[in-house]
Amino acid sequence: MKLYDEDREEPEINLTSLIDVVFLLLIFFMVSTTFERHALLRLDLPEASTAETEVLPSLIELIITDDGRMFIDDQMLADDRRATVQAALVERFARNPDATLVIRADGEAPHRLVVRALDAAAAEGIRRLTIAAVEEGGEPQ
Repeated sequence: MKLYDEDREEPEINLTSLIDVVFLLLIFFMVSTTFERHALLRLDLPEASTAETEVLPSLIELIITDDGRMFIDDQMLADDRRATVQAALVERFARNPDATLVIRADGEAPHRLVVRALDAAAAEGIRRLTIAAVEEGGEPQ
């Protein structure tokens, strides 16, 4: 028994609103992403006539600012005591024991903090260490 003899229309999916949402998400993530992490901390590295460009496969950066703040990678240390620096280095090198420590100190940073960082690295047996500098009259390495 056939009651209706109608032609059925195929359902149509409108993708316009879905495409709009995807583009909005794309724009949001592009705007909120940081593209260069060194832009957060502005350092004026000291100049050295023997500075060389070196590409390191895996590195851990210890950053010392001109006002005495210390950062390991992008995380600020609670204080500048040797025990704090040493504990942070132990934590980072436990994750990646083959990494190279790069000390990136501002040219106006207190010398005692650079020495403290070198002392903490030596106490932990870190042998792969370099200090960032710029060539005289050049750009940061």
